[in-house]
Amino acid sequence: LALFVSYAQAVSLKKIDILEPKVVIGLLVGGMLTFLFTALTMESVSKAAYQMVEEVRRQFHENAGILEGKTKPDYKRCVGISTQAALHEMIVPGILAAASPIVVGLVLGTDALGGMLAGALVTGVLMAIFMSNSGGAWDNAKKYIEAGNNGGKGSEAHHAAVVGDTVGDPFKDTSGPAINILIKLMTVVSLVFAPLFISIGSLF
Repeated sequence: LALFVSYAQAVSLKKIDILEPKVVIGLLVGGMLTFLFTALTMESVSKAAYQMVEEVRRQFHENAGILEGKTKPDYKRCVGISTQAALHEMIVPGILAAASPIVVGLVLGTDALGGMLAGALVTGVLMAIFMSNSGGAWDNAKKYIEAGNNGGKGSEAHHAAVVGDTVGDPFKDTSGPAINILIKLMTVVSLVFAPLFISIGSLF
């Protein structure tokens, strides 16, 4: 909110008129960005997990001593996969967050960009709270069942809880917290490029 107010002061934005077509477009784009960003981060977690699973399977297949406890697995390779995936998979979401305000500001103007930031702020805050709470609920549900409730480990409820936790972990650990970065990055970029948007104006 503080960054949003700073942007509004920088471009002399007094109000957001939702009867203005450009502002409505900005609102819709901003609201959509939150869902696109979270989808990309969830997919990134999935890709990284599959790479890790394949590496673990390869090590088990090529080195039978790991399961017997005679040899140690190659931890560095797994850490490298995780680190590389964390950097590589965030390229597209990062570009999305940084480029969207510039494109909207140059094409539609400062008012539309204000609408976009407002739309991203509203959907972003709600989605972040939803993902953090629902992800935590899925995680706690699995722990609750593993403690011996509803059939305990190995039951149908436990199998379902494991599936839910597979979605819940990236919800609460990746996508939910990352929305905070999305909102802040978009507002900071908008604030930095505000003089450019004012000098050039909108293309439409």
